[in-house]
Amino acid sequence: MPPTDLARAIAAGDVDALPTDALATWATSQRWFSSKLRDVREFNVLDVVVLSTQDPVVAIVIAEARFGAGTHDVYQMPIAVRPASSGWDAGVICASADHVVYDALLDEVADAVLARHLADSTEIDRPGGRVSFHGEPGAQTPGAGTEARTMGAEQSNTSVVIDDRLVLKVFRRIQPGVNPELEMLRFLAAHDFPNIAAMVGWYGYSGELMDATLGVLQPYIEGARDGWELALDALVAGDERFLDGLGALGSVTGRMHAVLASDAGDPNFAPEEPTDEMLSLLSATLDERIERVFDELPGEVSAIGPIAGRGEEVRDHLQSLSHVGVGGRLIRIHGDYHLGQTVRREDAWVVLDFEGEPGTPLVERRRKRSPLRDVAGMLRSFAYAASGVELLRGATAPAGWEQEARERFLDGYLAEVDHAILPAGTNAIAKLLAIFELERAIYELRYELNNRPGWVGIPVACITRLLEAMPA
Repeated sequence: MPPTDLARAIAAGDVDALPTDALATWATSQRWFSSKLRDVREFNVLDVVVLSTQDPVVAIVIAEARFGAGTHDVYQMPIAVRPASSGWDAGVICASADHVVYDALLDEVADAVLARHLADSTEIDRPGGRVSFHGEPGAQTPGAGTEARTMGAEQSNTSVVIDDRLVLKVFRRIQPGVNPELEMLRFLAAHDFPNIAAMVGWYGYSGELMDATLGVLQPYIEGARDGWELALDALVAGDERFLDGLGALGSVTGRMHAVLASDAGDPNFAPEEPTDEMLSLLSATLDERIERVFDELPGEVSAIGPIAGRGEEVRDHLQSLSHVGVGGRLIRIHGDYHLGQTVRREDAWVVLDFEGEPGTPLVERRRKRSPLRDVAGMLRSFAYAASGVELLRGATAPAGWEQEARERFLDGYLAEVDHAILPAGTNAIAKLLAIFELERAIYELRYELNNRPGWVGIPVACITRLLEAMPA
């Protein structure tokens, strides 16, 4: 089919030819668009990088959504253009009698274009920037005749399975700097930590606009089961083998933290002693988060009754962190650790998604923190499984299941972690864990109020329990 006028314009790198209004409408409706609660004042295309001038034309659009008070987010949107006569109807951004513009990641032909650039380590120059594709030394990148398909449901990123042996994670919201996923996978692989899907390749943008990681390529772990789904299935079936495996997950987590704390010669990963300045910054951040959440508690949601009006009490408990210190040492951590960030194949656990919380500024995600933050995240995930199985599957968790899960995981963790990075003594560890669980529950409360009001009772139960049983 001959190229359309729009396809020719995009193939020539004409930013002005892009359907900006349609891109804005489409992008703001996607699950990966992270600012649905803010009004978009402007939506601008910043650059377009052409990956293929064939049919379909494939390009990476870099666009920004601007909000009030001068804030903005930048997004990566791979798009493709086919003639209208092609009949293409998936992920359509806009269409006319002449052409259809759509999400390129839903098209295996366009996905294969990305894969071939990774295989060839291509560099594509633009007047203001460059997109570079890289394969890791010794890694087997995609070959000729590549097949590709989008993997699973949309999250904050989009993953593409290539040749049923590789996964390309495309970061949708991009920020200046090295994405922690790239940095952490490299470090863990270099230090022989086996429980990861080690990086095969990556691609990034560099130029006047920003330097940013756009995506990473990893092995596809065929036959692996997601930890969250495993937990729900086990609860429905009454299968205790999942609990038996949590000691191993704790051991993997402990070894991961020990490895992340093992290289004093790398300034990006060397363990650090907590300073007064760090503690003050943490306290200020927590104060702001608590105030924002509790000031906005809606009176019409009955599930919040047990914590209504208790914002000051929560603040007092979290402020105790500044009196005991964080204990141990600060290291690089996973940053968004829960059952959904793990998979299990046969008897081996694999940890995934080292980018941290996608909605958090990248500089925050790369900050060194107590490893017990990751532990608290996983403990909260057990609470979500115990309650969520009723909401999602109509089943009831056995009495004591959550506590048993916690104990098995913690036993495995404490048996493997380097205790030099933890507070001294079980009481100090318990207190710090409780504080981090409370902090995590505040984050969960805000998320559920904004996205899943029916789940609000889960973080409310945690906040109530921790306020009543905070270790002395």
